[in-house]
Amino acid sequence: MIYNLGSINIDHVYSVPHFPAPGETLLSNSYFKGLGGKGANQSIAIARAGGQVAHIGAIGQDALWARDKLAASGVDVSGITVLESPTGHAIINVDPSGENNIVLFEGANVRVVERQISAALAKASPGDWLLLQNEVNNGAYAARLAQDMGLKVAYVAAPFDAEKLREILPFVNLLSANEGETMMACQALGLPEDDIPVESLLITRGGQGSSYRDGDQRYFQPIFPVEPVDTTGAGDTFIGYFIAQLDVGKTPQQALRMAAAAAALKVTKKGTAQAIPLLEDVISFIKTANH
Repeated sequence: MIYNLGSINIDHVYSVPHFPAPGETLLSNSYFKGLGGKGANQSIAIARAGGQVAHIGAIGQDALWARDKLAASGVDVSGITVLESPTGHAIINVDPSGENNIVLFEGANVRVVERQISAALAKASPGDWLLLQNEVNNGAYAARLAQDMGLKVAYVAAPFDAEKLREILPFVNLLSANEGETMMACQALGLPEDDIPVESLLITRGGQGSSYRDGDQRYFQPIFPVEPVDTTGAGDTFIGYFIAQLDVGKTPQQALRMAAAAAALKVTKKGTAQAIPLLEDVISFIKTANH
């Protein structure tokens, strides 16, 4: 079982001819409103990858539909509270190449209280996973509690925050970061990549693929080449599929391959949560890529 203390956002997605310059007013080509947030994306990816996941988070009255969408995707939503605060939201601009830039409003995501986390994790068993990222509060409290309970802790160092990294890292089994975040982590810790003090280190390296250090073992997975339409949520899809596959007993190499294929499929579609592929589609994609 995977417990995910993660953000839930309302995504406002605009297709733009280019990213606006300072002072520029820009007409968008299209607009879409949907479910997003790193946490919600990761939970849906875990569920679609065949994993069991319980989401811990908070929304406002304006996003009851978001909780319903998570539930419909197979996510346990009993750990989500509804507050008076507005739900977090994101303004996402996507250019013709599929690249994006994002403005976040934290909202209810940073109003998760300790007793809510404790109540949700009371159902956990030793060997379960706790997944964390930096769009919610009380991550260090959750990580410490999870470690004390015998859970494995996976931490996605995004959006990067050096203070949160240093606070959470002592309780982490698996650290996940992209190449830029890894460089910032090395600078913050004053350590080279190989000396980051975690059992397992997962790094997504863009077009160069992904690497995984698990104790003394090293693994590498190249990308599946595709024509990107929208890269939003690709990293969330990757970590969601990866940890789900580990949790169901796949080897690290199998998990990396499945995660890379899922992320590749994701970027061929517009949107975030709704564009995360189903397990059967990922399996079919891999079979096709092998021929």
